[in-house]
Amino acid sequence: MTSELTWQQLRDLKLTELDDAADSWGAASRHADSAQTRVDGDVGTALTKSQESESAKAAVARFKRLSRNYDYIKTECGLIRTAVSGLSTELASPQRRLKEALADAASYSYTVNVDGSIDYPAGGKNEVTGEPHPAGTVVGSNGLLVPGGNGFYAPGRNGLQGPGYDRFVNPNPHRAKAQDIADRIAVALRDARETDGRYQRALSKLKAAEGLTVDAKTWADAAADMGAVRDASYDYMKREIPLDKTPAERKEWWDRLSDEQRTEYLASYPDVLGNLDGIPALVRDEANRENLDLLIAKFEGKEGEAAEARLGGLKEIRNQLGEYAAKHLADPEQPPMYLLSIGDEGTGRAAVAFGNPDTSKNVSAYVPGLGTALDSAFARNDVERAYHTAYLAREKDPSSASIVWLGYDPPQLGGPDAENLLANTEVMSADRAEDGAPAYNSFMSGLAATNNHEDPHLTAIGHSYGSRLVGAATQEPGGIPGVDDIVLLGSPGVGVDKAEDLGVGKDHVFVGAADNDPVTMLPSKKETAAGTAGFFAGGPFGSYLFGEIADQGDDDIWFGKDPASEAFGAHRIKTEDGPLPIVDGQGPTPAHSNYFTPTRDEVSAKNVAAIVAGQPELVIPEKHR
Repeated sequence: MTSELTWQQLRDLKLTELDDAADSWGAASRHADSAQTRVDGDVGTALTKSQESESAKAAVARFKRLSRNYDYIKTECGLIRTAVSGLSTELASPQRRLKEALADAASYSYTVNVDGSIDYPAGGKNEVTGEPHPAGTVVGSNGLLVPGGNGFYAPGRNGLQGPGYDRFVNPNPHRAKAQDIADRIAVALRDARETDGRYQRALSKLKAAEGLTVDAKTWADAAADMGAVRDASYDYMKREIPLDKTPAERKEWWDRLSDEQRTEYLASYPDVLGNLDGIPALVRDEANRENLDLLIAKFEGKEGEAAEARLGGLKEIRNQLGEYAAKHLADPEQPPMYLLSIGDEGTGRAAVAFGNPDTSKNVSAYVPGLGTALDSAFARNDVERAYHTAYLAREKDPSSASIVWLGYDPPQLGGPDAENLLANTEVMSADRAEDGAPAYNSFMSGLAATNNHEDPHLTAIGHSYGSRLVGAATQEPGGIPGVDDIVLLGSPGVGVDKAEDLGVGKDHVFVGAADNDPVTMLPSKKETAAGTAGFFAGGPFGSYLFGEIADQGDDDIWFGKDPASEAFGAHRIKTEDGPLPIVDGQGPTPAHSNYFTPTRDEVSAKNVAAIVAGQPELVIPEKHR
């Protein structure tokens, strides 16, 4: 068992040596990063493009393996750098407090013993004998109950009356001063031991397995290492990275860093920087590709439906990154794909962009809705919708990018009520939308902060329940940062009754509502007699039929005024009617998911792209309901 840190060791500890060690690990991480860049760019890419022989393919495979090895070295060295630097930083305060206490002891000529107790001299005067009060020894308290100098137990220096108060029993004036100093030594040592133990546990886990193979097991170990270091160094990390600042302030912080510092932060905190609004898109993409491998390793081998679904989503995103990279390489007109966020909180987190949102004049961020989670369906379908929007918008203005943002927990549609929306309390509540609104606004604020254009054109898109989140985001103080236009697709209502209440002017609000999309016709809460009966009788199709029968002309649906109604006041854009629920054999809500896809609803997809590209005059309108 490792012996505990002593006050003498804390006093003599040279923190500059720890700082030098951290710098050396940081340098090793940077060298590995540079080596990986050379392997990936200068050698591997050249061989891939120029050679097709079996020997060349084998060489490419070896270079890819070498790249993974450098990537692992970069990650592990970065984590060690973080841990050692954090240890040094956190030990600085208790060491300073210890030295101040020792200096005070020396000024009074007190003796600090090996165990931290303090000998104090005789002092004062006994009024009866005329002799000085006797010398003594005090033991410091670290905040727990310890024996006081008067033989009783007294609380330590934790904000309550401390042992020094037994000076009323022991009148030697040195007694209280010595006790105060002993307590300060004890508390400083307690804090240093806690810090030392916390980092010791984290560093003990940073051990590479034997051999040179960097496989799924190795990355799983790296993921665990990152978690251990993050747990140990969270307070230190908060001092290094401005987590509590605005996205604009974080962008300013990042811009002030040297290239060397940026490389070190990327190696040490990829999971933080990759998901931090205000950090440039290219940096987030680089960090999140690292995070993606770590998350896949974390979920490999985990059992259970939820874990398997999450793993499937993560792997499919990795596949999509490769496929779209190949498309862009073959045809530069194809928008490149960027991974702006990835995480496993809640139902999963991801933000995928097509086109660089920092260099594009027009940027949209689409919020998906009902049933969305980080699974293979999201990675295929929702990601593809962002691609279609970007591709079509770039036909109108090449300086366009589109993002799908899954930064909240949408209501899920599993279980016996999967096709009965009104029986699903999550779907029928605005809570998840309102809970997710601040995160969406932070993301949009980050897009505005990192965009290179003086006045970028930002579009907020909400689909299905995601439109309710966009509506909630507009009601946050200041509205959605930087947004110019709002698009609502397949909306069950947005929580306000007029387009002008969304904060961008009613002429900048656009609504797509297919005539055969039952989600846009959910009965209002005042129509439960007929509308709810329809749902309980036949799910969405029942609502579609009964809602038509129950319509009293007040334009209300579940979350407020129907955005497609004239009373709401937005521009209704042309969409295809879409397949009928159930009747056309495509399930209960087939028209609900077609708005972005040109092969299913070309007019809607092109209308959305025109808005995103900043050319609303190209939109084909539709009459209000």
